[in-house]
Amino acid sequence: MRVKERFYKYIEGLQDQITAALEKEDGQARFREDLWQRDEGGGGRTRVIENGRVFEKGGVNISAVHGPLPQSMQQYFKVGDVDFFACGLSLVLHPVNPMVPTVHANWRYFEMYDKGGAIVDQWFGGGQDLTPYYLFKEDAIHFHKVCKAACDAHDPSFYPEYKKKCDTYFWNHHRDEARGIGGLFFDYLKSSPGRTIEDWEAFVCGVGDSFLQAYLPIVQKRKNLPYKPNHREWQEIRRGRYVEFNLVHDKGTLFGLRTNGRIESILMSLPPSVQWRYDHHPEPGTEESKLLEVLKQPREWT
Repeated sequence: MRVKERFYKYIEGLQDQITAALEKEDGQARFREDLWQRDEGGGGRTRVIENGRVFEKGGVNISAVHGPLPQSMQQYFKVGDVDFFACGLSLVLHPVNPMVPTVHANWRYFEMYDKGGAIVDQWFGGGQDLTPYYLFKEDAIHFHKVCKAACDAHDPSFYPEYKKKCDTYFWNHHRDEARGIGGLFFDYLKSSPGRTIEDWEAFVCGVGDSFLQAYLPIVQKRKNLPYKPNHREWQEIRRGRYVEFNLVHDKGTLFGLRTNGRIESILMSLPPSVQWRYDHHPEPGTEESKLLEVLKQPREWT
């Protein structure tokens, strides 16, 4: 079985595993599934959960698309007229309770071919990151410890490298602040001396397998904490920054839009209720202002 076939089979199973666990955790809402096809080639399986007891909105989507690489993406990748294949699982979960963080994860594989069908390039990418509205230090430590363990199983140099890349990537440049408290981000993981594409496949699958362990214990600890309208208000203001990042900076959103991806699946990452307050600043010394202090400078959590 080729890498792309094996990895797509993996993300099919991972999608089933994650959505089943999230439905059980929510206890009320269930995922709606949409199967879709892309005219140029390929398609996907979108699963969205809404109006739950725990999750206000979320999506756990898989796709496998292929065909000629659009000219705009040829320029982006600095290649000529090539064909491509891309598959991956992408998820975003927006909780009801402001004490529960939003989470994002993505694990993907990409191939390029010449017009004879030969592979001219291939790589893995992905990661997982946490966006809290109220910071519980022990939650940040837990999430990063799980990420570190998933990395250390393959190479102890991976966690510091991919943690740093995550802090750099999920940075709202126009706000000069992080989107959240980070996690892992990696891209263009290619064969090299001493490391095969199958080695990278094993690493990415290991990170994917760690997701529920990283996130669900935090959900379970925080989902029943009391909160007030002002906490929800702050959550919606911070969600606005999440939207800004996804629409202004996120490469995955850009790739989906430029390759004629399914719009509903691409934009499922956007939260259902958001606020943009003009020149809003929390009061000094509050929990809200303490979060902003952390977001101004990446921290070491392990």
